[in-house]
Parts: sequence; structure tokens; C-alpha cells
Amino acid sequence: MNATVLRDAGPLGMATNPRSSEENEQCKNWLSALVYSGALVIIPEIADYEVRRELLRADKRPGIARLDALKALLAYEPITTSAMLRAAEFWSTARKMGKQSAADAALDADMILAAQAAELSGKGHDAIIATTNVRHLSLFAPAKMWRDIHAS
Repeated sequence: MNATVLRDAGPLGMATNPRSSEENEQCKNWLSALVYSGALVIIPEIADYEVRRELLRADKRPGIARLDALKALLAYEPITTSAMLRAAEFWSTARKMGKQSAADAALDADMILAAQAAELSGKGHDAIIATTNVRHLSLFAPAKMWRDIHAS
């Protein structure tokens, strides 16, 4: 697999959670297998924001340290102006279709993440979003449940 895998907040949170659970461990092993296979695994800035804000709110310093360590190991995709413009288009289109993923006043991180994936695809990457919520993301970008993306 030579795909570019963008991690949504769900799988990112599982991989950085200091508490051991079967699902968290499976997610960490899945990430290791992807990296080992040569896949480009990216932490999108919007996913970092979603995970980090909750860790900060709950004062979970070990989780913040793990997030920072993972961020140093993997690629990081900052939010660009073009991604935000595309996210606004996606947001509008989703609402016109009656498929909104957040309240009208919300920032709607899913649309920003989908836009970041679309931007990478436009630059020649075979981008896919690893998520726990395929429904909203797959309207505008390739997205699969993280468990369904396999290393080769």
C-alpha cells in the first residue's frame, strides 16, 4: 500500500491514549503496521486540534505528551487557506444536500478534514481518511473505518 492515510480525531485519540484498552492497543498496532509498510501517515492539523483541546481541558498531560511524540514521528498537514476555502464549499454543499455533520454555528471539523484530504489528492497523493465516522467524511473524500485500511 502506498496510500497517504490521514488520521481523524478518533483513531488519533486512541493511538495517543495512555490508558490501555483492547481497541487502543489494536489502533496502535494498526498504526505501526501502516508505518512499517511504507504508507505515508499524516496527522492533519484539524485532528490534532480536536484531540489536543480535549486533552488540555481535562488536564491529561500524559496524553498531550503522547500526541506531541506521535506528531514528531509522523507527517503533519497544516491547515491552508485553500483547504479552508474548500471546506466552506463542502460545508455549503452538505447542507444543500441535507447531510450536515455539525450544527450550523459549529466549525465542522469533518469538512475541514475532508478538504485537507481533497487538497492532498489534488497534489498527487492517494489520500484516504482513517476514521470512526465514515458517513460525513465520505461525501467529499475517500474515508474508511481505520480497521478497514490495511498495510500491504
